[in-house]
Amino acid sequence: MPLTDLDRQLLERCLERKPRAWEDFVDRFLGVVIHVIRHTARVRGIFLTKEDQDDLCAEVMLALIRDDFAILRRFRGQSSLATYLTVVARRIVVRRFLRRRRTVSRQASDPRPVEAAAPSKERPDRRAELREEARWLLQQLRGAESQAVQMHHLEDKTYAEIGRSLGIPENSVGPMLSRARDKIRRAVGRHSVG
Repeated sequence: MPLTDLDRQLLERCLERKPRAWEDFVDRFLGVVIHVIRHTARVRGIFLTKEDQDDLCAEVMLALIRDDFAILRRFRGQSSLATYLTVVARRIVVRRFLRRRRTVSRQASDPRPVEAAAPSKERPDRRAELREEARWLLQQLRGAESQAVQMHHLEDKTYAEIGRSLGIPENSVGPMLSRARDKIRRAVGRHSVG
């Protein structure tokens, strides 16, 4: 899909720092960025809180304005602006997920206690509350599903590692995790209604 005149004008207004240009840009493309964040997290099996999503969204937007809109200035108009922003946002989000995975891996291999390796900004009572909530959610699952969710989301294991550990084919892990997440969502819905 080619670059539309509307998007070309909006881009030019942003690069020229016209009044309300950035606000109009955000109004037009924020939905694209949020969709990319949610989709990228979903296909990677990463659970995002609203705060995580907001942080990632802010990171993408900051990247777009950094160095006098350098990323937007590199746009050549050979595709739609939405397509270009999708690619840019996805790269930023994937980089963040990979950084987070490396941090978790380093913390897991650090011999110091978890509190020393990664001091948490959470209040102790909030951490206890989150632990209890996680325990409750995992209790909604049975056997292999619970183990798969723990290995994937808490231990950051790959589908291949989970499959080997549980003695199931690797291509069965994704559907199992998907079913488990659906069960958790339904349980949360029932729990919040009750």
